[in-house]
Amino acid sequence: MCGILAVSGFRDAIQDLYDGLIVLQHRGQDAAGIVTYNNQFHLKKANGMVRDVFHAQSLDRLRGPMGIGHVRYPTAGCSSEFEAQPFFVNSPFGIALAHNGNLTNAKELSRDLLHTDFRHLNTTSDSEVLLNVFALALQKQRPIKLQPEHIFRAVRTVHRRCRGSYSAVALIGGQGIVAFRDPYGIRPLQLGKRKYGMKEEFMLCSENTVLRPLGYEFVRDLLPGECVFIDRKNKVHARVCKRGHLAPCSFEWVYLAAPDSILDNVSVYKARIRMGESLAPQIRTAGIHIDSVIPIPDSSRAAAAGLADKLKIRYREGFVKNRYIGRTFIMPGQALRQRSLHFKIHPIELEFRGNNVLLVDDSIVRGNTSRKIVEMARESGAKKVYFASASPPLTGPCPYGVDIPTTEELIGSNHSIEEIREMIGADGLYYAKVEDMVKAIRVGNRKLQRLCTGCFNGRYSTPDITKKILLQLGSNRNVTRETGDAKEEEEEGARAMTLI
Repeated sequence: MCGILAVSGFRDAIQDLYDGLIVLQHRGQDAAGIVTYNNQFHLKKANGMVRDVFHAQSLDRLRGPMGIGHVRYPTAGCSSEFEAQPFFVNSPFGIALAHNGNLTNAKELSRDLLHTDFRHLNTTSDSEVLLNVFALALQKQRPIKLQPEHIFRAVRTVHRRCRGSYSAVALIGGQGIVAFRDPYGIRPLQLGKRKYGMKEEFMLCSENTVLRPLGYEFVRDLLPGECVFIDRKNKVHARVCKRGHLAPCSFEWVYLAAPDSILDNVSVYKARIRMGESLAPQIRTAGIHIDSVIPIPDSSRAAAAGLADKLKIRYREGFVKNRYIGRTFIMPGQALRQRSLHFKIHPIELEFRGNNVLLVDDSIVRGNTSRKIVEMARESGAKKVYFASASPPLTGPCPYGVDIPTTEELIGSNHSIEEIREMIGADGLYYAKVEDMVKAIRVGNRKLQRLCTGCFNGRYSTPDITKKILLQLGSNRNVTRETGDAKEEEEEGARAMTLI
């Protein structure tokens, strides 16, 4: 999961790109980057949050009416600053690309690019692989004057060679902006527009939460397998380059996306409310007494509100979230995640003292957060602490760009619900069912026939996913995570030595 953004207009695009990445910060906190173009490329990228990467001086030099941006959440590759996006190749024309997703055949493609196509790769990132596959497909056509058909042919080649998930935006020097979505539409990509005098400017983004604050009107989601090319005259060309079957990631609605976003015509907020409502029959059947329903901020608020309304039990805010701590699920190392839990959430003791509380979270991944939060509730005086997850148990890894790499890390993969209840220390534990989660999403769009539920029940969007591929991806990411954790420990030691 990353956040991508592209702007094509008639004035400097940098303010829209910067502000847009700020709005998309929830999709990645590890690195950020922007590239613009006005007869030459201007690039700035580094590790860190958007506000830390870009300063007045760097924003001032990022000139040009078109550009792309990226916020990074590392899964494939590592969290090195060299892996920050956008990536760039100088031929043909000069192309910069930003990618959200994960290629499941990146290793195979890397070998082919090196040994068959003689293209050098500077990183282990699958996004650089995707860029080179696209650039090579464009270059082989030897276009003297670039036409939309050249772009569409190149994207058809991408669809033929690349497997996995990819929503991408690219900037081609002197030519325009390209955006394309994989044939299963696993990761979101949307088009917006706004008036500029008698003309129109365009934005492509991961989520339409970006559009309204910047004055853009939502146009539509890109179709599975579709490519959009906005030429240098700001004319939009679109074509479905490979017919696909829309099967987006269900975890977008569970946790990843912002609540005010609408993805593939389904409101994230309303889907989460319905997920919460679906838990009510289980809890009624349990026959337990609950004084208040309390969400784990922030992404479970809608589900908790839906559940409380259905049960006709009071909804209360029992935790204060430190807004200066990032989302722990998407932090790039287990050591950093665990350390941040101690600072992220603080209980409001008055809401717990002497009460039976039902805590609601969007999901239970590794169990670390859940266990700590149950402890906080008990320490604050709760008599009984029940726990509900608005999504089913996570039982398998995600090969499409969410950091759920191995079954060993998932508390739901090798333990029964009763065992998990004991491990997190709750008096009762309730999970949503897969069919209820899917229904909660599909209510918003009956045409949405399929959803990727692989991390819940092994039913992945693409047919190429095998146990062997999942093991390989998990192994690669574990190496990355160990490297990242070692780096964190080294930096922590260095800080301690400085204090001494």
